[in-house]
Amino acid sequence: MAKRFAATALFVTLPFAAHAQTPSCDAPLDMIRFANPLTHFSQKLISGEPLTIVAIGSSSTAGAGASSPMANYPSRLAVELKQHFPGHNIRVLNHGVNGEEVPDMLKRFDSAIIANKPDLVLWQLGTNSVIRDHQLGNHGASIHLGVDKIRATGADVVLIDPQFAPKVISKSEALPMVDLIAGMAKAENVDLFRRFDVMKRWYETDHMTFASFVSPDGLHMNDWSYACMAKGLGLALAEAVERPVVSAAVMSASVP
Repeated sequence: MAKRFAATALFVTLPFAAHAQTPSCDAPLDMIRFANPLTHFSQKLISGEPLTIVAIGSSSTAGAGASSPMANYPSRLAVELKQHFPGHNIRVLNHGVNGEEVPDMLKRFDSAIIANKPDLVLWQLGTNSVIRDHQLGNHGASIHLGVDKIRATGADVVLIDPQFAPKVISKSEALPMVDLIAGMAKAENVDLFRRFDVMKRWYETDHMTFASFVSPDGLHMNDWSYACMAKGLGLALAEAVERPVVSAAVMSASVP
């Protein structure tokens, strides 16, 4: 087990790449790497027990812009995790609802999250408030409440910030929302998938056009970008899982 984990950890130090027929899908590890190990998820994985991941959010979790339900990011993530953790029973439940903001999601936490007894919750948030020109207001308090409710289940938490897309970045609250979510992740000591920065890199560093990774509505992701997001999340999850196991192995090896 430890040897297989160590090999995976070495792999995720490399930039990730999509299949050859798609554009480049790269991001440095320090951009997608989680700040914290996924303690609960890792323990369940090591024990060989079935694992449940709940993806909750709005339309970019539900899969708006994708050509089919199989092309949204939770469906693609399930495929990625089968490759990273063959032989493990990992289900990914998609509880995205179009148009929702944080207060709407909180109302569904009991049915969408708690009832499913998750080991990991991926919480995508912030975009709809931005495109509707809502002020940040008490978003921080609402995120704190949500994280507390998730933690009460024992699950690990990953926050996912807004997408870098024309209809998002044109809004004055876009960067403040991204900063708020990053600050809340740090304050709450939970992980963050920096979707905004990853997509911004595609545009500014890889010189991809928005048409390459944003659907024609100028807001939602497309099949390629959902798949690329899932690939990055899969690598981030795998690296975070390996961290405590690899560290323990290294420490054992260093003892005379």
